Amino acid sequence: MKKYNLITPEGTKDFLFEECLARRQMEQNLQDLFQSKGYTELMTPGLEFFDVFQSDSGCYPQEQLYKMTDSKGRLLVLRPESTMPIARVTATRLKSASLPLRLYYHQSVYRFEPALKGRSDEITQTGIELLGSASYLADVEMITTAIEALRVCSDGKISFSLELGDAGVFKELMRELNATPEQRENIRCLIETKNYPALNDVLDTMSDGRVANALKKLPALFGGEEVFEKASQLYSNQRMNEILSDLRKLYQDISQVIGDGKLTVDLGMVTNADYYTGVIIKGYLEGYGEEVLSGGRYNKLLSDFGYDIPANGFAVNIDAVSNVLLKNNTVDVRPSDAVIYAAPGYEMKAVNVSEKLRAHGKVVEFAFFDSVDLVREYARDKKIGNVVIVD
Repeated sequence: MKKYNLITPEGTKDFLFEECLARRQMEQNLQDLFQSKGYTELMTPGLEFFDVFQSDSGCYPQEQLYKMTDSKGRLLVLRPESTMPIARVTATRLKSASLPLRLYYHQSVYRFEPALKGRSDEITQTGIELLGSASYLADVEMITTAIEALRVCSDGKISFSLELGDAGVFKELMRELNATPEQRENIRCLIETKNYPALNDVLDTMSDGRVANALKKLPALFGGEEVFEKASQLYSNQRMNEILSDLRKLYQDISQVIGDGKLTVDLGMVTNADYYTGVIIKGYLEGYGEEVLSGGRYNKLLSDFGYDIPANGFAVNIDAVSNVLLKNNTVDVRPSDAVIYAAPGYEMKAVNVSEKLRAHGKVVEFAFFDSVDLVREYARDKKIGNVVIVD
């Protein structure tokens, strides 16, 4: 007996009508933005070998992955993200291409999300990867493109904000702390969720009180430019001072171009993508509690695939953006311009009339009714302005 033929699996959903329209409009608008900056589209398979996501720079826990085997018994996964597959392609098929490489993508990713969190296991993402440059200007291009993407996503009617951080802050503190990999990941999760009580309990057991105290305060280092002074007083060494100085300059420069968006610093920004090595960003839209855009610099990931070049990039959660647009009624649903009624024997003449109207950019549909009165009633219901009678 069939039990599940009328429902979708947990973490997935069907998209109907306005939802599809919102997604397609956003995909096209972002594609136009990326192409205007010289980015070229790349697509990777939905199925990848498990090993692709188990690099030295960062790996996905197998509990988060949709897994299966191929005909040879090799372990496959549904792609949980796009950056690592693109790193694989770049290190193999694009290794001889001139640098920098500007790539963009539009594809779905799949990963198990915690139950009862309201998150989807299937997410559509659009994003960019800028490969082959470690320059300051490359970071500026990535961040200013992210700002423009947020502006596109806001449709000029929804406020947006951008957070700046640096993965080096957390990594430098953890380098100084005597912690096991399990403790390190636990501390990272507690900082990410800003769980102060649990974080304090874990760090109170650590021997290095100065570093532990800095990690305790890390989730609270959030705000404007004053954050940098607080951070330098909390913990200081040569590497940390360099990180904060570089991030402060970036903050000051981006402040000049963000326009109507809001820019903040979050030194407690840590991500589960452990391959980030420098600046990291998160973008938000008003009305959505989590980030709709995230990314940063990852200078070591491609070396895990045999091609040692720096890179940065970001991804936009199209599903989240579409939800915000629909919630704010900013999706323009266009009704048909005309409906054609064909009297019996005049069906092919109606086809010719419809082709002429469509050649002039009109959206035209046929009416499958037996009387003109029913056609007119249908047109009123669908807000179609013209009824064309062919007889």
